[in-house]
Amino acid sequence: MDAKVYNIQGKEAGKVQLPEGVFGMKWNADLVHQVVTAMQANARTPIAHTKDRSEVSGTGKKPWKQKGTGNARHGSRRSPIWRTGGVAHGPRNEKSYTQKINKKMRTKALYTVLSKKLSDGEVLFVDSFAFDAPKAKDAKQAFESLAKIKGFEQLASKRKNAALIASTGATENTVKSVRNFGNVTIEEVRNLNPVEITRYKYLVLVGGEDAVKALEARGGAAETK
Repeated sequence: MDAKVYNIQGKEAGKVQLPEGVFGMKWNADLVHQVVTAMQANARTPIAHTKDRSEVSGTGKKPWKQKGTGNARHGSRRSPIWRTGGVAHGPRNEKSYTQKINKKMRTKALYTVLSKKLSDGEVLFVDSFAFDAPKAKDAKQAFESLAKIKGFEQLASKRKNAALIASTGATENTVKSVRNFGNVTIEEVRNLNPVEITRYKYLVLVGGEDAVKALEARGGAAETK
């Protein structure tokens, strides 16, 4: 299995051999859903917080005597059934949503998503994505050139989540050149994960063979740990 590699001008610059174990996986929706959901839960920061009856302000005195008033019996104005009382079973910021993800599951889910992206024609291999100076104009021209490649026409026109650019080592000029584009994000290949990849329409792998080797090494690292 191989794929075409393009340069920043959108012209074919060679080919790269793709390992079946990374880009030839069968689609497994259950696995991807489980890993993506767990990763999103692990990134969750609980903010909502309500006070229970021990935390709200108010007196602890019994509102009225137990019997003889004709009213329902009550022991505290801080009870959840009172208007100014505490909240029962409300959200608490100390709650943990963390879920365990096995390393092999995470890696397999990554390879499954990469294989799906490739089969859908949404993975673009580029030999280099570097600029001499931090200029958004040059980056825009590069996106327009890459958008001329068949199947990647929306790379320069999609307003949101157009492309995730994964590089083996993005330069400072590259990062500064694209940081003002709201529809594009730069990430290192070693940090790729199913959540980010599924969020964007296209995946642009910069580095050709080096990027493929870096992805393949993720599987080896998971097996040795």
